[in-house]
Amino acid sequence: MKFKSSFFLLLVLLLLSACRQNSPEGTSVGEATPAVAPAIPEWTKNAVLYEVNIRQFTPEGTLNAFSDHLPRLQDMGVDILWLMPIHPISKKNRKGTLGSNYAVADYRAVNPEFGTMEDFKNLVKKAHELGMRLIIDWVPNHTGWDHPWITEHPDWYTQDSLGNVIDPINEETGKSWGWTDVADLNYDNSEMRTAMIDAMSFWVKEADIDGFRCDVAHGVPLDFWQDANTELNSIRPLFMLAEAEKPELRNEGGFLADYSWKFKDLCNAIAKGEKKAFDINAYLAKDQAAYQSGYHIYFTTNHDENSWAGTEFERLGDGHQTFAVLCATIDGMPLIYNGQETAMDKRLEFFEKDPIQWQGTEYVDFYTMLFELKHKNKALWNGEAGGRPMSISMDDEDVFAFKREKDGDRVIVVVNLSADEKNVQLNDSSLDGAYNNVFAKGTVDFTSEMTIYLKPWDFVVLSNK
Repeated sequence: MKFKSSFFLLLVLLLLSACRQNSPEGTSVGEATPAVAPAIPEWTKNAVLYEVNIRQFTPEGTLNAFSDHLPRLQDMGVDILWLMPIHPISKKNRKGTLGSNYAVADYRAVNPEFGTMEDFKNLVKKAHELGMRLIIDWVPNHTGWDHPWITEHPDWYTQDSLGNVIDPINEETGKSWGWTDVADLNYDNSEMRTAMIDAMSFWVKEADIDGFRCDVAHGVPLDFWQDANTELNSIRPLFMLAEAEKPELRNEGGFLADYSWKFKDLCNAIAKGEKKAFDINAYLAKDQAAYQSGYHIYFTTNHDENSWAGTEFERLGDGHQTFAVLCATIDGMPLIYNGQETAMDKRLEFFEKDPIQWQGTEYVDFYTMLFELKHKNKALWNGEAGGRPMSISMDDEDVFAFKREKDGDRVIVVVNLSADEKNVQLNDSSLDGAYNNVFAKGTVDFTSEMTIYLKPWDFVVLSNK
């Protein structure tokens, strides 16, 4: 009997331990939690993302002034608006005159330079009325030095051996990233984690936002994102975008999308002649093997690239439109940064007022055609809603061609990623058929024996819809 009792007690303890390990509610800080599947809101299936820098978008730099542009963006085919951080900016240790939007002084307030909470709610409401969604930039890795948590809860921050709160450290080098205008948060503290999730929930419940773009998501523990995404999506399904390129965040952490930095770097290298078009095949094979769910955000520029690495014109030269076509057709959600539609060829100041000069609409038609195709042809839909890109064998290392198919919809994309003229054939008879030549605005009865002439940095997009 004594043996049986001990065995029974051991069995109970093992069962209780298993329950704790499989229950997010019972998870301790740092303890592994089960993989969290991402929410997939219906409206994300063929959506296009547009990044908004409120400070620079208009001369006024306000939410209300930006609101006037919503109908124009809707007409262009924008589905999701991503607003860079809208919160008050810390004054202590700020960089430049106005500081970084990513040095947040209060997670539950609106930057008074941009407007009021009521202005923000009205913007969200107007976007929804026009059929668009709106997500906000969230900065969970650090806060500004004026954030009330600094004085109220110093233990919620990373501290040095003397107990001083410190700015974020690069784990690989052990040295500061140089982000001296922000203080690093301590994710070993469970109270801070709870407060962070509560603050994120506030914007979903009170302002009716549709998701978050999570800054430095790779700098925050996976188990926090598992808890946060589980709780946030219990309010309603949200679009959760990680500023990261770590498979675990999509495979296990509940994020639907992340960044395609490696693809962006590959495009830059091809533009400089350091890589070739055929290198895209190796990228796709490795990437598809690493990820089991969700999809990438593909882009030629964003606020970081524009301000710190250079405009798409500087980095991609005459191929900037060709790479934009790739980003809009490859296999994920395309992103454009405000000003791309007007061919903005300047680096926007990060810490100062530097308004976009809206001087024409040079590329509005270009992006409108791309996004219209994205919406109507299922082959180009995002993630599992669309077709996987399948490379078409080519004899020319400078030309990349691929097809995507879904439920009878098909798209063929051929891009010349060089400054040379090309004549190529697509040796795949399964592609034969009638297509719309999207940018030539005509129809073509395509056969694999046809020769396609491509000018330098030229592109052809064929759609059977």
